[in-house]
Order: sequence, then C-alpha cells, then structure tokens
Amino acid sequence: MKVSVLGAGGWGTALSILLHDNGAGVTLWAYKQEYAKELSESRENKNYLPGVIIPHQIKVTSDIFEAVEPAEFIVVSIPSQYVREQLSTIAEVDFSNRIFINTAKGIETTTLSTMSDVVESTLKKFNRKNYVVLSGPSHAEEVSRIMPTAVVVASIHEETAERVRKLFMNAYFRVYLNNDVRGVELGGSLKNIIALAAGISDGAGFGDNTKAALMTRGMTEISRLGEILGAHQRTFSGLSGIGDLIVTCMSRYSRNRYVGEQVGAGRSLNEVLGEIKMVAEGVATTQAAMSLARKHDIEMPIVEQVNSVLFHGKDPQIAMRELMTRPGKKEY
Repeated sequence: MKVSVLGAGGWGTALSILLHDNGAGVTLWAYKQEYAKELSESRENKNYLPGVIIPHQIKVTSDIFEAVEPAEFIVVSIPSQYVREQLSTIAEVDFSNRIFINTAKGIETTTLSTMSDVVESTLKKFNRKNYVVLSGPSHAEEVSRIMPTAVVVASIHEETAERVRKLFMNAYFRVYLNNDVRGVELGGSLKNIIALAAGISDGAGFGDNTKAALMTRGMTEISRLGEILGAHQRTFSGLSGIGDLIVTCMSRYSRNRYVGEQVGAGRSLNEVLGEIKMVAEGVATTQAAMSLARKHDIEMPIVEQVNSVLFHGKDPQIAMRELMTRPGKKEY
C-alpha cells in the first residue's frame, strides 16, 4: 500500500517511519524544497527529531502532486491553520476513492471549522466517509523511539476506520476505533488550551494542586463546548480527551505547556513563539475557542483567562485569583 504524509515536522516524520515499519510505501512531503533535500540527504530530521534515522526507502519530496498522486492513504500532518492553504493547491485532484487521515489538532480561526470541515470544503472531489481523524496521547519524540503508545481513529464509516487501524497498528502503536469524529477532533484541539493553562500555572509558581484543578475543570469546559458542537461526552473521557490532556499538560515534550510556562514566568507570547521551531497549536485554538464560546453563549472561564494572559498581558496571579473567587457552584 502507498501512503503520502503531508508535513515533515516531528509528527509527520514519526508517522512516516511507523508506516514504513508496518510495510507501507511512504512518501514524505516537506513544504520547502531545501528542507526536503536536507531530509533526503541526511536521513535525519535534525530540527524536530534529532538522532532518529529516516529509512532510505522513505521518499522525501517538496512536490505535493508527486506526493499524493500514487497514494491510497493521505496523512495530513500540517499545522491546522495552514491545512486549507496547502490542500487548496491540490483541490482539483480526484480524492473520491482515497482515504484522508488528519492528525492536525486545531480549529481554524477564520471559520471556526474543525479539520474535517476544512478538508471537505477545500477538496472538490472528496467523500466524507473516507475522512479519518487520528488523535491521542502521542508525542513524536516517543513514537519515533518505539515507546508504547495508544491512540484512537474516528470516522463516520466503520470500514474506513478499520482500514486505518490496520494501517497504523503494531506492537508499539495500539489503535482504538471511534465513530465520534467531532469529539475526537475537539478533544485533541481544545486540550492544548488547558496545556497552556497548566504551563502558565507552572511558570507563575503555582503547585500540583493548582494544575490538577485546571486540568479537571478544563476538561469540563472542553466537554461543555464539545456537546454543544455535536460531540459525545464519553469521547472526552477517552484517549483523545483525558488521555491527550494528561500527556500535554504534564510532558516535557509539550510545546503548549512550554509556551504557557514561559508566559507564566513573565515573558511575552511573541518572544516565546519567536524562539520555538514547532507550532504551539493551542495559541490559535484559544482564540477560536473564545469565539465559539461567545457564539454559543457557553461559560469557559479557564479558556477566557488563558486568552487574557496570552493576548492581553493579564497577570497570571490576577487571572488565578479571579478563577478562584468566582461564585460557588455545584460540581455537576
């Protein structure tokens, strides 16, 4: 089987190696020609996965048409705010009988669309039953080093999800099935905001109790918005919800937690973003979530305070005090 992986960041590279290990013929697409040449020659993604060897059988190209033309499966591993832009270049290609697997975790800020809606509205010849989202607690740094990992794939078409499960699953990468596409997408996207909150808490000098409270009540906010948008509440207690939330809020590999920590310690958001190589998806998703909360009149106090700290320079100490002194209420 032939697979095209669009996006040569850490996750795209790790998934390319995993799929190669599973016997697939893999083409890895990189946006910049010089970057594709470097990866092809060095066989190492020095920016994102230093020390991890890219097998020579994996073809690397910067020609997106060359990447997708022979592929039965297309894995989208592009930062969410650029998915539409990149897919628009291949919008006229006939994808009606090919499977799209999205791994981007974000909500488009301009349209407030999840990635399934972005893909469907961008590609002219595309069948929604062939869309799958893959999500869960899965840092590229660990998957590429064969650390046991479990994720979930979701599709409205069970047979499609099963084909993708078989494509990815092996002894170190366990894949579960789900049919709640919206829930899996939202869980993977919105948890990044709570990871920013956890990082801000760390940077501001708060403790483990504080972080646990932010994570737990943050999941309540995720579920609250998710249900309004059509997701199933049970999805948020699974791998793409609480599972991904735990690893993103706690791991040293988490970009979102790191960005939050630096901002919590007093640095400006622009300064922090200017020095990191990878995209912290939660920053843009915070703005999208705030817009969705206002649109649907949903209370999301943690998301609101994260937005204020990131984009309006609010002191994290004041933000936390306001969260803690809100009127008392029942937990459920």
